[in-house]
Formats: sequence, C-alpha cells, structure tokens
Amino acid sequence: MNQFWENEYIQIAAYYSVVILCTIVFLAIFELVTKYRNWEEIKNGNLAVAMATGGKIFGIANIFRSTIEEHTSLTSMIGWGIYGFFLLLAGYFIFEFLTPKFKIDEEIQNDNRAVGFISMMISIGLSYVIGAGIS
Repeated sequence: MNQFWENEYIQIAAYYSVVILCTIVFLAIFELVTKYRNWEEIKNGNLAVAMATGGKIFGIANIFRSTIEEHTSLTSMIGWGIYGFFLLLAGYFIFEFLTPKFKIDEEIQNDNRAVGFISMMISIGLSYVIGAGIS
C-alpha cells in the first residue's frame, strides 16, 4: 500500500482533491461571514463580489501551494492549509475593522469595484505572506 501512496500521480490527485474540497468548505465559511451571497451577486454581474471572491480563491490556492511544497504528508498539508485559511479569514476581519467609515460588505454588495479590488489584493497579498510563513 505504501507504493500506492508514493506514486507521484496518486499524490498529485490526492492533493488536488483535498484542495478542491477545502476550497469549497472555506468559501462556504466566507459565505457565512459576509452579508451578501457570493454566487447570487456574481450571477447578477456584481464585479466587486467577483473580484473579492476571486481573491479569496486565489488566496486559498496560494496558501495550499505553499503547504504542498513544504510538507511531505497529506495530513500535514491539510493542517497547515487550515491554519493558513484561518489567518486569511482573520485578515478579512482586520480589513473590516480598519475601515470604520464604511462597511466593506455593504460596499462590495453595492458593486463598489474599488473596494472589491482592494479586498482581492489584500487576500492575494496576505496569502503570499502566509505562504512564506508556512514554508
């Protein structure tokens, strides 16, 4: 059985499957903490929500990229990926806290593309910092 898990094709498929599953779960968590419904807003053409959600997806994937490069076991990769996600989530709350003059969620829901763009860049930027810390 060890030879099965040592096969590079199997490892890549396992990492890929786990990252897809984690991305779905993590996006569902983001959906719970935002005041808008991501996919409904995107379906309606809200570019600010699309940018913010795209930044979250990129951020999650970038964090997992770092965990795959650094850790040799699937469970270690998952653990560090979860930790990185919670740091990314904390960054979302810090961004909301640091902008007391307006509500990030409301601005993004109202298709304020400047706020959506900044939200996307924060997610991407923090994912690089988190990834560097993990590796």
